[in-house]
Amino acid sequence: MNFIETKLKGCFIIEPKIITDERGYFMESFNENTFQNGIGKKIHFVQDNQSYSSKGVLRGLHYQTGVNAQAKLVRVLDGEVLDVAVDIRPESETFGKHETLLLSAENQKQFFIPRGFAHGFIVLSETATFFYKCDNFYNKESEGGILFNDVNLNIDWQFPIEKCIISEKDQVLPELKNAKKVW
Repeated sequence: MNFIETKLKGCFIIEPKIITDERGYFMESFNENTFQNGIGKKIHFVQDNQSYSSKGVLRGLHYQTGVNAQAKLVRVLDGEVLDVAVDIRPESETFGKHETLLLSAENQKQFFIPRGFAHGFIVLSETATFFYKCDNFYNKESEGGILFNDVNLNIDWQFPIEKCIISEKDQVLPELKNAKKVW
């Protein structure tokens, strides 16, 4: 696996080694030792989540706060999404900055997003199956979120916003300046 740290300290793009032949392909999608060596930190994942969505579905920007903050390792099993991580660590040099990455079943890339980041994605293919590991259990009382089209974040979702399918809950999230603090 190849680990590439992004401009946001602690966020990594992970490119797997894919072995292909006439039968198809094989890859190791996760190995705890390789992963921890690659990011230079011990992370223990405790929960796996999976979602299925149609083209134009935008989920996010979500995070967990305080002792319930979560690191995530995300990937796409089927289809294609634009994945977004926003640095919301108040002490960070890149606070309020974001990173986008195209994740697909074809490229098999993964994105590691540490604690202290908001996360979201939009489905660019007809459908997509999105899978992610979390290093902390979900806690409803610790939910936080940021409005997907916060003008100060200036995220290019690479999809017409008027055609996005967004939950009512995500449409009324606050801008970053008024959002719940991550810690």
